[in-house]
Amino acid sequence: MNVVLVGALDTKHAEYGFVRDRVAAAGVPCLLVDTSVLGAPGIAADVDRRAVAAAAGADHDALVAAGDRNAAVSAMARGAAEVVRELHRAGRVAAVVVLGGSNAGFVMSEVAPVLPLGVPKVLVSTVVAGDTRPYVGTSDLTMVYPVVDIAGLNSVSTPVLARAADAVVGMVTGPPVPASSDRPAVGATMFGVTTACVQAVGEHLAANGAEVQVFHCTGTGGRTFEALIASGVFAAVADVTTTELADELVGGVCTAGPHRLDAAAAHGVPQVVSVGALDMVNFGPRDTVPAEHAGRLLIAHNPTVTLMRTSAAENAELGRIIARKLARASAFVEVHVPRRGFSQISAPGGPFHDPGADAALIDSLRAALDPRIPLHVHDLAVNDPAFARHVGAAMDRGLSSTKGT
Repeated sequence: MNVVLVGALDTKHAEYGFVRDRVAAAGVPCLLVDTSVLGAPGIAADVDRRAVAAAAGADHDALVAAGDRNAAVSAMARGAAEVVRELHRAGRVAAVVVLGGSNAGFVMSEVAPVLPLGVPKVLVSTVVAGDTRPYVGTSDLTMVYPVVDIAGLNSVSTPVLARAADAVVGMVTGPPVPASSDRPAVGATMFGVTTACVQAVGEHLAANGAEVQVFHCTGTGGRTFEALIASGVFAAVADVTTTELADELVGGVCTAGPHRLDAAAAHGVPQVVSVGALDMVNFGPRDTVPAEHAGRLLIAHNPTVTLMRTSAAENAELGRIIARKLARASAFVEVHVPRRGFSQISAPGGPFHDPGADAALIDSLRAALDPRIPLHVHDLAVNDPAFARHVGAAMDRGLSSTKGT
C-alpha cells in the first residue's frame, strides 16, 4: 500500500520530492503520479504524464500543441482520477496527497471522489483559505493551508510540508479502524437550532439498534447526505432539517443545490421529513447580506453568520417545493411539522416567531402534498421532546416498512 502523490512534477518537483522522501523515511512507500503538461518533469514519476493523459483518453503531445490550459488541466485531472481509481482497485492506495495552487485543488476535486470514505485524502494548497466547497465536494478531505505559495522549499514551506507528510504517515500507520457496524444506518439532518430534536431522535433510534449519522446542513452537509443516500448507505432517513431548501430558494450561503431532498425519493429509501430551520436563510457577516434584503428581519447568529427570517411568500413556495419533490417517492414517507416553531428561535418568545409565515408553509403543504403522503401537524415546537417522539415513532414505521422486502 502506497501514499500516492499526485501533481505537477515540472513546477512542484522539489516539494513533491521532499514529501516523498520524508514519507519514505518513515517506512511508508510512495508512488508519484505526474499531471504536468508543459515543462520537463524535475523528478521521475512512477506514472508519467503520458500515461495520465492516456487514462483520460487524451494524447499528451496533442494537449501541449493545442495550448489550451483549461482543457489540459481538465484532461490531466480526469486521467489522474482514473489512475488512482485503478491503483485503489489493485489494493495499492493507502492515501493520496496533492500539493499546489488552484490547479492542485481541481485535481484533488477529481481524485477524491474515486476513493471511499476513510481513505486519507490530503490537499496542501493556498486555495483552502477560500471557498473550499469545489474541492471538498462530498469527500472526507483533509486540507492544510501552507501560508506561502507552493513555490520552492523555504523556512515557511518546508516545516508545513514536513508536518503534512508526518500527518499522512500517521494516518496510514495508525491502528486499524474497527469493522463497520452491522446495525442499520440511518441518516439525519441537523442545524444548531434543531439540535435538541435531532439528538433525541438519534437517541431513540440508537436505543432501537440503529447507527445514526448526523449531517450539518451547511450546504456541503446536505450534498453529502444526498450523495450517501444515493449510494445505498442508509436504511432510512430522518430529514428533520431541510433548511438548505430556503437558502437555495432565496440565495443564502448554505444552499445544497437544486437536488436537495431528491435522493430518498429517487432511490426508494424510507424517509421522515420535517421543516426544521425553514424559518431562516443564512448569510455571512451582516455587511454581506444582499441589499435587496434591506428591511428584512435579521439577527446575528455569531459574528460570521447572519440569519434572515423567511417570509410568508417564501414559505408558501417552500411548501410547494417539498410537495413536488416528495411526490416522486415510492417508498415510505411521512411529513411531520411542528406548528409552534420550526427552530429554536422561532418558537414562542423567539426572535423569529411568526405564526403567519409558518402557517403559509403548512397551508401550502396541505394544498400541494400528494394525498397518499401523511402530513402530521403537531401543536408543538421543533425542539419539544414530544415532537422528537413523534418523529422517532415515524422512523420506526419507516424502518419496519423495509423488513421482508
